[in-house]
Amino acid sequence: MSAFLICIFGFIAAYWAGRRSLAMGCVVVVAVGCSYGIVRANIGSPFSHFTFDATLIGLYLAQFVSRKKNGSAVVDDRQLSLWAAFLVVWPALLLLLPFQTFMVSLVGLRGNMFMLPALWLGARLNDRDLRLLSVSFAVINLITLGFAVAEYFMGIEPFFPYGPTTTTIYASYDGADHNRIPSTFGNAHSYAAVMCATIPFLFGAWSQRIGGSYRKALLVAGMGSALLGVLMASTRMGILLAVLLIAVASMTGKLSVWKRAVWVVAVGILVYGAITNERWQRYKNLGDSGEVTGRIAGSVNRTFIEILFDYPMGNGLGGGGTSIPYFLAGQVKVPIAVENEYSRILLEQGRVGLLGWVGFAIWFLTRRAAFASHPWLAGRRLAWWLCAFGLVTAAISNGLLTSIPNTFMVMLAIGWVSTKPKPPVIAAVNPPRGSSAVPVEAAAWAR
Repeated sequence: MSAFLICIFGFIAAYWAGRRSLAMGCVVVVAVGCSYGIVRANIGSPFSHFTFDATLIGLYLAQFVSRKKNGSAVVDDRQLSLWAAFLVVWPALLLLLPFQTFMVSLVGLRGNMFMLPALWLGARLNDRDLRLLSVSFAVINLITLGFAVAEYFMGIEPFFPYGPTTTTIYASYDGADHNRIPSTFGNAHSYAAVMCATIPFLFGAWSQRIGGSYRKALLVAGMGSALLGVLMASTRMGILLAVLLIAVASMTGKLSVWKRAVWVVAVGILVYGAITNERWQRYKNLGDSGEVTGRIAGSVNRTFIEILFDYPMGNGLGGGGTSIPYFLAGQVKVPIAVENEYSRILLEQGRVGLLGWVGFAIWFLTRRAAFASHPWLAGRRLAWWLCAFGLVTAAISNGLLTSIPNTFMVMLAIGWVSTKPKPPVIAAVNPPRGSSAVPVEAAAWAR
């Protein structure tokens, strides 16, 4: 009953917040998504698997059904809308095919299209939304870091009792053979991925020359918490992505001398910690060329080619690797496990679905809207690299469409940066006649 009440509360909270602003609704969804793992581990009810779903439905209803039109934040989102419509409609049509039982197909539908409407939401983000998101993500990062630190010293047992939903957590280890730190997430990979997904928003807000000192300190703390969280999660993909984002952020030309010094010191402290702490040194496995080559060969070539010819129409939604709740696992017909997202898409959506996703990835990677001149350019550039990394590495890893709440955040970022934003709206101020003064806010944007 408690899990059912959480579902109801999440739905109401997201609907109420989403009616007031897109950013408030997104914050509620991300907050519930971040607590999804620890809630599911401690509440044994089947309803605990749907707390995030209920919350996201509340946001969708608030934004797509009862939302008052406030105008778009982008110049033109027609191409994005066409791609998003196809990626959503095709899996919905596959629900009608009898490859799997209806309940398994319904869970598979959730894993193939449920979070894709966030693409449209991302295109609606305006400056006010982005600022609220950045501050909220900083707070969320600090809270999740608090849980991570407690798990680091106390172990994960007090927070994640061993059971059917936590077997993956107990089966993964860091560089010193301790359990990896999941914080409040379903696993360490989700923790690291979400921390990386917050960095573009935090860095984009911090790089601008407006905002109070307390707010900027909070953004720095949020970024530090995110990077420290990646180290504590000790996942190779998370570390690679964090290094990429740090490199891109370090090359931005928008930082003042003081901010650049703060950034260098913060990154230096984290690098020192990674070098001296044995538990954070799983990244050393990246130098094992045999392991990496074997992973790529198994994920991209052999398994993918076999599925391409043996399952041209797929194995049905939910039959190709989508995470199925333990109480439905026995209903999956011909269960097949795959190691990368594109094989999973091929196995569940067939060749048509795969071609759609490959086309969408190519369309996104060739878009230059993320690099257009804009006050949020630094954050948009980082978001583009974040999303590009996810689309490319999906060929050797799982979770692009099924990770909670990382998938929602990545789709939000794709929608944000794949469309050209409108110029920022600046309040008009009439200077005295003959004066060359410009509004303070306008001057801030111009610098």
